[in-house]
Amino acid sequence: MKNKPENSVADAVPDNWVDAWAPHGWRPYLRLARADRPVGVWLLLWPCWWSLALAGINAGAGAPDLRFMLLFAIGAIAMRGAGCVWNDITDADYDARVARTRSRPIPSGQVSLRQAFVFMIALSLAGLGVLLQFNWFTILLGLASLALIALYPFMKRFTYWPQGVLGLTFNWGALMGWAAVFGELSLAPVLLYGGAIAWTMGYDTIYAHQDKEDDALLGLKSTALKFGADTKRWLVVFYTLAVIGVIAAGGAAGAGVAFYVIVAGGAGHLVWQIVTLDIAEEKSCLSRFRSNRDFGAIIFAALVADMALSALS
Repeated sequence: MKNKPENSVADAVPDNWVDAWAPHGWRPYLRLARADRPVGVWLLLWPCWWSLALAGINAGAGAPDLRFMLLFAIGAIAMRGAGCVWNDITDADYDARVARTRSRPIPSGQVSLRQAFVFMIALSLAGLGVLLQFNWFTILLGLASLALIALYPFMKRFTYWPQGVLGLTFNWGALMGWAAVFGELSLAPVLLYGGAIAWTMGYDTIYAHQDKEDDALLGLKSTALKFGADTKRWLVVFYTLAVIGVIAAGGAAGAGVAFYVIVAGGAGHLVWQIVTLDIAEEKSCLSRFRSNRDFGAIIFAALVADMALSALS
């Protein structure tokens, strides 16, 4: 079995590209931005692409706008990185006392707080550069999300529901894609946003079970601690609401049969997560959490397939 590279983060993907290929001087910053754990980019990006494809269905397009897809991808990488840096700046003292997080660049001393702050500003400016490519409504909508981004890292100190605030923050793209196409919002993206929030509350509850013992000792809160042994029942609620929200959004946008058939496959994936999850086993929690990248892909495939079939009919 290979040894982990020097200064690798404890919960990074094994043999990730940062540890294997990135220049040594860049690695602490790439780790700080979670580039060694790309699943977060996908979880941030999927609601953007869902919303974009949903708008395409409503507009009668045959495929999502590729330029917008690229812009949202770049923006997701930049803003997910900036959000992670901000989270690590605010949580530096806590991370140093938790086994899974003490190897992160700030608590391990690879990056100073000042360096981290400068890096966060650089990433935020890159995100702003992407945002300015959209219409004014989308720009203002994007800027409105900054308050949630700033607030989220503090929530676990005050409430057992920080996953709810993460849901509000991480799924803002469910509004942005539609706004980028139409320059306004309507019922469909709002329904999508609601469903995506419930989805995030489910998968981040799973993720939080990895830290529940440390969080309890540190006086931090999470839905994992609140739900405890009842977690699977709550996951049924969250994931049911997620599927209902996605289906309702598709209906409001005018989606056809193909969309609903493929979404049923996504629902089956969520059922698999719940049935096979072992909340007492960290590896089980991490693998089920990461599998939500696949759920996002299934929903996007449902939307794109519906667009393509509608264009052919």
